[in-house]
Amino acid sequence: MSTNSLTRLVSAILIPIAFAACGTSAQPHFYALTSTAAPAAAQSAPIAVLVGPVSVPAAVDRPQFVVQKASNRVDIDEFNRWSAPLNDSIARVIASDLSTQLGTPNVATAPLANFAPDYRVTIDVQRFDTIEGQGVTVEAVWVARKSDGKTRTGRTIAHEATQGNGFDAIAAAHSRALAQVSADIAEAIRSEASATQ
Repeated sequence: MSTNSLTRLVSAILIPIAFAACGTSAQPHFYALTSTAAPAAAQSAPIAVLVGPVSVPAAVDRPQFVVQKASNRVDIDEFNRWSAPLNDSIARVIASDLSTQLGTPNVATAPLANFAPDYRVTIDVQRFDTIEGQGVTVEAVWVARKSDGKTRTGRTIAHEATQGNGFDAIAAAHSRALAQVSADIAEAIRSEASATQ
């Protein structure tokens, strides 16, 4: 067999294999935070709330999941990603949670025409940790500022175990942790509202 024939034979075998490998390369998976809050037992509060801005730590302010593997080591997973920027997702989920917990549809994440919020909630997420094999921790400092200038502030530290394996379980655990943050904010708003009635 000549050199040219051998080259053509090898090319005929390797090129389809290369295309097949490209076609089966790993594709990223995308996950979303979701509202998990349960309605509060207390009476509904007929108030309007604007949520935002929300800040997140620079270490997790990226599309990829950041998973802590050891006390001083994290992995950035290229193939498992958040479907939207974390600060936007957290604002959206907390707004949805607050709507449920306060019993009001008047909760937004951006200023709207003819929308005059009674409270503006700003949130500084200081930890948004995912610990492999254990769970998640969300630590947030928040301020609920009333339209007359009065403020209620607080810090919430929420730990949630992952219920199952995989990144969908991690996203669900973070969603439950954010519901705890929302519950503390809702209680502060409810207390302030009742104090001024």
